[in-house]
Amino acid sequence: MEPQWIALLMVMAFFALLLVGIPVATTLAVVGFVFGWIGFGETLFNLLPARLFGIVAGYQWMAIPLFVFMGVMLEKSRLADDLLDVIGLAAGGIRGGMGVGIILFGVLMGATTGIVGATVITLGLLTLPTLIRRGYDKGIACGAICASGTLGQIIPPSLILILLSDIMQLSVGTLFAAAVMPGLLLAALYIAYLLLRGALAPSLMPPIPVEERMRVSRGELLGRFWRVVVPPVLLVVCVLGAIVGGVAAPTEAASMGAVGSVLVALGARRLSMKVLGQVALETSRITAIMMLILMAAQVFALSFRGLQGEDLITRMFDLIPGGVNSDIWFMMLLIFVLGFFIEWIEISYIAVPLFMPVLLKQGVDPVWLAMLITVNLQSSFLTPPFGWSLFYLKGVAPPEVSITDIYRGVVPFIVLQGLGLVLVFLFPEIALWLPRVIGW
Repeated sequence: MEPQWIALLMVMAFFALLLVGIPVATTLAVVGFVFGWIGFGETLFNLLPARLFGIVAGYQWMAIPLFVFMGVMLEKSRLADDLLDVIGLAAGGIRGGMGVGIILFGVLMGATTGIVGATVITLGLLTLPTLIRRGYDKGIACGAICASGTLGQIIPPSLILILLSDIMQLSVGTLFAAAVMPGLLLAALYIAYLLLRGALAPSLMPPIPVEERMRVSRGELLGRFWRVVVPPVLLVVCVLGAIVGGVAAPTEAASMGAVGSVLVALGARRLSMKVLGQVALETSRITAIMMLILMAAQVFALSFRGLQGEDLITRMFDLIPGGVNSDIWFMMLLIFVLGFFIEWIEISYIAVPLFMPVLLKQGVDPVWLAMLITVNLQSSFLTPPFGWSLFYLKGVAPPEVSITDIYRGVVPFIVLQGLGLVLVFLFPEIALWLPRVIGW
């Protein structure tokens, strides 16, 4: 059998195993080993150790556990609860104000934790029952919460950006700088939608009553702002500023962020041995999963390339009419469809390496392409049946909230993500302006 036919069967076997529920790391390794051995025998096992050693010895990967530690520390110390309180009181006086507060909370949580599950679960537990009690439409409330959580995957420091920097051989600092404006663009689109919907249908998103807001004085609210909002925001500004400004490497800045998160929790009197133990355990779990997937992906990639899979992809792109723009949108469409069934990590390590070389040979700016991919990957958290934000929220939602309410609520935000993708495509400077200004 021709090697390229084996490569095609390899991709089909990969998706088949995923769809029957086999974990992604196991699927990558098993498919890579089996089809690699079928294609070129024991040679695979001679080449693989060097590839795996390159992963475990890679200095840049130290940034992953450090950034995860920073995020988990801010989550487990429950600083997010106080943060949400302040934002909700400040924004709740207008129609749709609590929804806007949820989006702003997602921006801040994305910059401090970058963990989608943490944001969605926190918002689901703390705000969803209150929003429903205050007369918010269940679908709008659910959609705002799920969409807010996805912002953590584009607003730096984001794990997607760290992985894409390795896949596409780009500077982490460049991707962090490039992602700022697209991330804020998505947040602005969400806020504009909620304000417009609140103005057109006030009964769907009523404001918080004046008497309730008056229970907290302006001085007390300002005091909470300085205690709760300013410290984590300053921490994020320092960490990202050090990376983007070239003062520190991502790993060094991540270590500064990890230590800073401990100091912030200590200053808020939320640090204890119990919290520290929970943070260490959760950080180890998340890091282990990601590193296992990274190593398993090397087996898959080595086999696929050895079987001339990249040539197969190149020929497929040659059949698409319309030039480079058609190729880009074909890749975007495929990533969007894959998001219905598999997670962003699998998409990043399977689809991106397959298609990226073809597009780069056509002169596509790699930083711009990375931002298109990152914006597109947001939808993988929202699209049924396997959108993880939907599962997170359903797990903590009140009984009266059905899965239909959640699905109905996320549809407008998926459309808004598509609009954001189109805007970044039509106006590349949204992504490229900031890296260019700071000289990356």
